[in-house]
Order: sequence, then C-alpha cells, then structure tokens
Amino acid sequence: MRTSTILATEGLSRRFPRVTALDRLTVTVGPGVTGLVGANGAGKSTLIKILLGLLEPSEGRAQVLGMDSGSQGAEIRRAVGYMPEHDCLPPDVSATDFVVHMARMSGLPRTAARERAADTLRHVGLYEERYRPIGGYSTGMKQRVKLAQALVHDPKVVFLDEPTNGLDPQGRDDMLGLIRRIGSEFGISVLVTSHLLGELERVCDHVIVIDGGRLLRSSAISEFTQATQSVTVEVEEGPEALAARLAELGETVTPQGRALAVLVRGPETYDAVRDAVCDLELSLIRLEQGRQRIEDVFRGSAADMTEPATAPGLAATTVRGDS
Repeated sequence: MRTSTILATEGLSRRFPRVTALDRLTVTVGPGVTGLVGANGAGKSTLIKILLGLLEPSEGRAQVLGMDSGSQGAEIRRAVGYMPEHDCLPPDVSATDFVVHMARMSGLPRTAARERAADTLRHVGLYEERYRPIGGYSTGMKQRVKLAQALVHDPKVVFLDEPTNGLDPQGRDDMLGLIRRIGSEFGISVLVTSHLLGELERVCDHVIVIDGGRLLRSSAISEFTQATQSVTVEVEEGPEALAARLAELGETVTPQGRALAVLVRGPETYDAVRDAVCDLELSLIRLEQGRQRIEDVFRGSAADMTEPATAPGLAATTVRGDS
C-alpha cells in the first residue's frame, strides 16, 4: 500500500442473515476530504465499523493508514477519530469533562488532555458552553461535542458518520464549514458519510458512491460535477414567461425550481436568452454554465449497472492518486 493511501478495501463483503451490507467492495482513498454517499442502508456505517476493527468482514480485507483492520483494530482506533451517527453522549457530564475523558482514553496525559479539549471545543464553537451538562445542549451542540471528541487527540484521519443528521439548515451549514476547515486548515484527512448528495458537493474533494453495498463510482468531485451542454438562467420574476419566449425562439428549456436550464445549440442560444430577457424587461439574477450534479450521476450509474461487482472499472477504483 502506498504511503499516501489513507484507507483501502479489497473484495470486502459483510453479510447478515437477511441482507448483504457490503458486496465485494474494492476502493482506495487518499488524503483530503472524501465523501461516502449512499441511501440509508447502503452499507456506509458497516464499512466504517469494519475499518475501525469493530466488525469483522465476511470476506475480503481492509486497511487504514497501512494497518489491517482485522488484526490491528486497537492501533487504528488510536490513530483515527470517529464521530458516530447515533446519540451516544452522557447527559449529566459537561462537554469539557467528556472530551477530556476521550483524550485520556486516546493516551494523552491529563494536562495535555485538558489543553487539547479546550482548544478543540473552541474550534467547534463550544468554548463558552463547555462547562454545561451535555443533556441541556441542542442537537447542533451535541453534534459539535461528538466532532470535538473525534478531533481531540489530533488524529491523522477522522470518520464522520452522517454528521449533519437532525440539524436545521443553518446547523448543517455550520457543520459543513467545520468539516471543510478540518481538511483545509488542519491537514486531517476526512471520510464523511451522507445520504444528502448536495452536502458532499460542497465540502469534498472526492466522492465514493455505493448502493446496496456495491461500488457505483468513485471520482474527484470535479468529475462528478463536470460542465454540461446547458446554461442555467434565473430571473427575479417571470420565469414562466421567459421559458415560453425561449420556446418560441426554438430553444429547449427545462424548469429547475426557480431557474431554467436551456440547452446550448450554439452562440445563438446566448443571444436568444439575452434578447428574451430584454424584451420581457426581466431582472437577470444568474446566467451560468450548467453543471451535472452527483445525484444525476448516481441515478445514471444505478440505471446502467447490471453486474456492478465485476463490471470493468468498478471492481478496483482509486479515489485519489499519489500526491
């Protein structure tokens, strides 16, 4: 395994009595922020538990930071931070005491643990509230405590399992901002799972898409969101009138919420958009190159796959090359 590899799986499967959670998954992940996307039940949490050495695979193997998850689980857990999806915080303990305890469990001396806990709680925005019992925290604050305990021992990589679960839009934005900072400012590699595709577009360098435990695709985020042969047009009001006028001019228009996606036939399409907006005296808010979204790729891959475990190019995929 290359030193730049954060984790890798080879033919990894995990079968339960009535379901196969992972099906011959082979994938390699390098440094940076990597998203693991799939619907609930796709196998995301099962994969993380195997990587941490908390669950044995039915077949295949997995490595984290060059260590085998089957035989070196304790060593992996000392080097990795883990933010679980489920609620696991003691309600009668303060955030400071809990994060200090987790730092001590990771091997930090008492003084260093308290210093690191204070720094980490400040980083996640809980410094002023650090002495309050966790039971009185909001959902967003509890998620920040879980993130803090995953970071307190200065891990080389963190696994974040559905970190935005239960958060309102502002809380999701704040959490995504923290995740981006972990990768960009602190140099800690991140594997973050989510079933909300738009979130991963905002924070990840690379994305792995799995469905039913099978690999659909893994690529740089730029490859998922490549430019399409359309432009997105948004006006302050009157999109229906604009769509009708463009259709009269021979353009192909598809409504996308408040915006319109206009198929680009050539330079004349841009002229048609300009003329229609001016003729209707509309206020143009946005005119930009259309981009394919992860959701589109996910749907397309799912529709095309018949034998995903053995399909060429899907069995073994490198998420990030040597750097």
